[in-house]
Amino acid sequence: MPFDANILLKINNLLNQIYGNETAAKAYRDLVILLKKYQAKLNEPASFPDLDQTDVILITYGDMLNERGEKPLRTLHQFLQDYTAEIISSIHILPFFPYSSDDGFSVINYREVNPQLGDWDDIAYLGKDFKLMVDLVANHVSAESEWFIKYLRGLPPYKDYFIEIVPGADLSKVFRPRALPLWREVETADGKKLVWTTFSQDQIDLNYRNYKVLLEIIDIMLFYVEKSAKFIRLDAIAYIWKEIGTTCIHRPEVHWIVQLMRSVLDLVAPAVKLITETNVPHEENISYFGDGTNEAHLVYNFSLPPLVLYSFYKNSAEQLTKWAKNLELPSGNVSFLNFLASHDGIGVTPLSGILDEDEILQIAHHIEKIGGYVSYKTNADGSESPYELNINYFDALSDSSKGVDEEKDLIKKFVCAHAIMLSFKGMPAIYFHSLFGSRSWLEGVNISGQKRAINREKFEDENLRQELSDSSSRRNKIFSQLSNLLLIRKQESAFAPSAIQCILSLHNRLFSLIRYAKGSNSLILCIHNVSSDEVPLRLSLSQLGVNSPEAINVLMGEKNAKIFKDSLVFRFDSFSFTWIKIFCKSVYQPF
Repeated sequence: MPFDANILLKINNLLNQIYGNETAAKAYRDLVILLKKYQAKLNEPASFPDLDQTDVILITYGDMLNERGEKPLRTLHQFLQDYTAEIISSIHILPFFPYSSDDGFSVINYREVNPQLGDWDDIAYLGKDFKLMVDLVANHVSAESEWFIKYLRGLPPYKDYFIEIVPGADLSKVFRPRALPLWREVETADGKKLVWTTFSQDQIDLNYRNYKVLLEIIDIMLFYVEKSAKFIRLDAIAYIWKEIGTTCIHRPEVHWIVQLMRSVLDLVAPAVKLITETNVPHEENISYFGDGTNEAHLVYNFSLPPLVLYSFYKNSAEQLTKWAKNLELPSGNVSFLNFLASHDGIGVTPLSGILDEDEILQIAHHIEKIGGYVSYKTNADGSESPYELNINYFDALSDSSKGVDEEKDLIKKFVCAHAIMLSFKGMPAIYFHSLFGSRSWLEGVNISGQKRAINREKFEDENLRQELSDSSSRRNKIFSQLSNLLLIRKQESAFAPSAIQCILSLHNRLFSLIRYAKGSNSLILCIHNVSSDEVPLRLSLSQLGVNSPEAINVLMGEKNAKIFKDSLVFRFDSFSFTWIKIFCKSVYQPF
């Protein structure tokens, strides 16, 4: 089958922009050969079905669950089948390749499954029951990788695979995501060299000025598609192009490379969605939507987790409401990936431009008061600023003024916070530890010396199952309530990523929104009390654009709503919420 000529032209133009005509001609020739190889291998549908309300991603490590005598990927698969088959559609298995550090993100071999986890058959079996998200760790490889070892020996083609820094180069403007050295001195066949290390001394940055590196990474991306990936997550993609004298983040070439990857998928694997992971201020983050058709299908909504947290700290939804009202997508073809917690900490850099620096520092100090940790980045002037809160999201909701919150109050906050995330426009992602109500793993930090270990505890499969079977346990209570939310969400087209969202300002303690599907005769009203106060509310149905409803059903949460002919009357307890479905006599028309 011939390739789409328009997409090929776009690919050629992008290569010219990145490399110039002469090099681009070589790159284009080699890329077309590569694409033909995968076109013959991939049996993809014409397009990916639109994301809908049934799409939910679970974020997990491959060895989050363990059982003696069984490979962890098989243990995980069986557990997910037993507990999450009805509520989870997709699985993001964090890097499952051989690695040397950073819990998988320092990849030794992109094309192998870590034998301690399982093998490619295990990945394929998971891919039959769940849509798979696979990490493309595009910025760097492990210092123990074959690529880097051959670079040190001066062997082609790897001699030009890494970025060498000239001693004395002015790197003062380079944005530093971590307070760690930007380079590492190594002994090579050609003498001592300084190689670029954005994230750690064990993670050596790749040289995308060499077009062969880009084609190698595209080859690996398509290899993951061949191995059943339906989502490709571009890890730390913002940093892949370096230009001395600049911040070396979000360079134009980065966007062109993302566009190239998108075009490649459009050409040979249109069933696959591209997701960018850029933990940066909001406006920079959403730039990876491109024009709404040419870059990421999904962008992580990095501002949502710390803003929800801030709302509970302040007993006020005002900032969250203000920010949410101004959210816009460049087209109906893209969406946010909404989440509250992940394998990493809670990033606060995405609050830049939303909260002022003092407010961000207050959040960081609060986390330290309640027993969490804060990671810092180095600024251009040598000062340091918080960039990440290292704590389990459950514990992060604690109120330091109370000393230690009662667990029942934390459970209410935690479920309410997730109700906000699950009602929000976009595709939701839930971290394994959040779904099962984990607390911070302080022992892990002491053992590893890594702050991020606080949210990366591994379980014995039998122990987790026992806790979930105990109706009085924290894990059972949280899993049951979140499961109910997910089941309700799954049944309502108003929660599809393409459905419309209207943010309401009803009360400063309440985060409120309407979701409805275009052309439907119903809407869902979602109201969440982020405060410890009891909040009364009387809401005229005319405020919602509803004149005479046919029926009103409480789907989830607050059951004490009094329904009158023309209004709803609530009394929200602390950290309570409601999702109410209102049926109209005709197609719902927003106010």
